[in-house]
Amino acid sequence: MKAPDPSRSLRIVVVHGGDAQADDAALAAQACRSAALRVGLLESGYDIVASLPPDIFLPERIAQLQPDLIIVDSESDARDVLEHIVIATREARRPIVLFTEDDSADTMEAAVAAGVSAYIVAGLRAERVRPVLDVALARFKREQKLLGELADTRQKLAERKVIDRAKGLLMARHGLLEDEAYGRLRSLAMNKNMRLAEIAQRILDVEDLLGERPAKGNP
Repeated sequence: MKAPDPSRSLRIVVVHGGDAQADDAALAAQACRSAALRVGLLESGYDIVASLPPDIFLPERIAQLQPDLIIVDSESDARDVLEHIVIATREARRPIVLFTEDDSADTMEAAVAAGVSAYIVAGLRAERVRPVLDVALARFKREQKLLGELADTRQKLAERKVIDRAKGLLMARHGLLEDEAYGRLRSLAMNKNMRLAEIAQRILDVEDLLGERPAKGNP
């Protein structure tokens, strides 16, 4: 997912996870935290596009709404809520901020695995909301950049292996030196207006299709 455009208001979905069996004090604390969160979002000019429960329909609703950021407001069942969030953001990652009273190490570990950008335990005040979201967005942007760089490195490594295999095949088939095989690959790629890795993969595909192999002892 592309980083949110800072020139417009963030589209935010709030996912509320409450405990139906909680006592009056816990329910009052949850209501107070939720109110502080809403005030903080509105005062910061954020656009709350929806407030949703963590149910089986959550992935579909998030796919429809396409929010820039997801906020999870959970009292003590944060781990259960995170399971729904993981499913909802599997296809398109988004920054996730979790406000909760759940300070268990297991839940924190699950949150990190789920891709949570900020895990805030207790002490939610309206004036803290914007700084927390700013940090979460910056962290998410950095993580996405690192993931993109890692994916690019892996892609280049995979392509290099394909090119090396195609070179080896040409060397074995036509008795070419390595530089000659590489030059032939480059010429083919230029003539076909294709990338070097693409033409190399085509050569390997044809070899697999014909079911032929170089003599033993050759690459």
